[in-house]
Amino acid sequence: MSKGGTKIEYCIPNEVVVVANTLQNNNFEAYLIGGCTRDLILGRKPKDWDITTNAKPEQIQALFSDTFYENDYGTVGIVNRETLDSTLQYVEVTPYRLESNYSDNRRPDSVTFSETLEEDLKRRDFTINAIALKIDRETSVAGTYETSLIDLYGGIQDLKNSLLRAVGNPLDRFNEDALRIMRAVRLSAELNFTIDNETEKGIIETSHLLSKIAKERIREEFTKMIMSSAPMYGMQICQKYGLIPHILPEIGKAIGVAQNKSHIYDVWEHSIRALQHGADKGFSLEVRLAALLHDIAKPHTKRSEGQEATFYGHEVLGARLAEKSLTELRYSKKIIEKVTKLVRWHMFFADTEQISHSAVRRIVAKVGQENVWDLMKVRACDRIGMGRPKEDPYRLRKYEAMIEEVMRDPISVGMLKIDGKRLIDITKMLPGPKIGYILHALLEEVLDKPELNTSEYLESQAIELSRLPEKKLREIGEEGKQKKEDEDEKVVKQIRKEHKVV
Repeated sequence: MSKGGTKIEYCIPNEVVVVANTLQNNNFEAYLIGGCTRDLILGRKPKDWDITTNAKPEQIQALFSDTFYENDYGTVGIVNRETLDSTLQYVEVTPYRLESNYSDNRRPDSVTFSETLEEDLKRRDFTINAIALKIDRETSVAGTYETSLIDLYGGIQDLKNSLLRAVGNPLDRFNEDALRIMRAVRLSAELNFTIDNETEKGIIETSHLLSKIAKERIREEFTKMIMSSAPMYGMQICQKYGLIPHILPEIGKAIGVAQNKSHIYDVWEHSIRALQHGADKGFSLEVRLAALLHDIAKPHTKRSEGQEATFYGHEVLGARLAEKSLTELRYSKKIIEKVTKLVRWHMFFADTEQISHSAVRRIVAKVGQENVWDLMKVRACDRIGMGRPKEDPYRLRKYEAMIEEVMRDPISVGMLKIDGKRLIDITKMLPGPKIGYILHALLEEVLDKPELNTSEYLESQAIELSRLPEKKLREIGEEGKQKKEDEDEKVVKQIRKEHKVV
């Protein structure tokens, strides 16, 4: 353990330096702490800047003109109104503190402000987050400051060794806040660090405590892990430590489920490799989640036909299971809807020598123009996850070309050369459901033959359709959509019946 030590120069934003200097000039201590200090030492750009001090919240607020204080832990936000165009909008300042017992394994029963940095550091989660940095003076290079480091728990050496180690007794740290288990996994994935043996044992022994943690908090750490550069490694750690049942129970059922000969890996390995490809390519959260979950229903749909395994309907049930899993993790409705669509339609891929442009139009219509290219990304992840060497074989490139071609064609009612108002004008019908039925009936025609999307043809056809009884028109207008929904529901019911899926 060391206090003080070699002085090192770091590049620190002026907004942070001003806050630290203001505290120090008013006879208070001020240290950069946590992730920002860790990232500076690692040569990474910190995302957030946190300062710890012996000043109390009211003393901190008295020193700055623009602050906010909306928590039970003493953290005061210092707002930078003069730099609203920068990415650093505020700096958080927290008093040294001690924490009482954690009776619910989530939060301290009470918080007491402390007088010394040493008492504050001993409550930190991991050694690499328990390094305090004091700004001593500015060097000759603008924005670069000479600093002193206080490292009581060997965090600097752990950074050098790429090791994640709990401060003190790991069991104490994880019993205090079980979310630290997820944070350990996330940091390992973000930093590509190994978790030390004692900390690993502590995680395994206390993993059951994650059941007491709010799903929103688990989701936040899980999302950060998924968005790291090594989510596959993170998922492997979660599997090793028995954490999957507390995050995504359904995906855990994929472990050890063998596939057909076109796959090198089992469903689990395939899924996390697909996820990793999404990270390698810098794909969005929605694409990465869809890549991870696209085969989530394969354990429920597996059947044997001779020496081959089949998974008929897994994309249909998979969409339902993905929706359920993400809802349980409290993801937003927008994210859930998109990921569910991507999972549902990830099996669009077919023989481009036989598939028609109308079929491609229908896929685009179902998944949405705004999502179709993300669907292609999920397909690329799927292919790489199978162990295929090429990301863009000829058939996939051909399909992309076909999508480009049909994107100019009508794929939704809104793209027809006729609208509800015009329908009312030419048919003299009153506003009502019949107008919508006619529009969807016209769309069904145009999906097959986009050249029919002209005002003249659609108006003529609309007049003919308006003469049909509403019941018949409804059947025509909803035929395509209802047929597919019925097929989906039939598949789901059969799967649930055979595999007892609730």
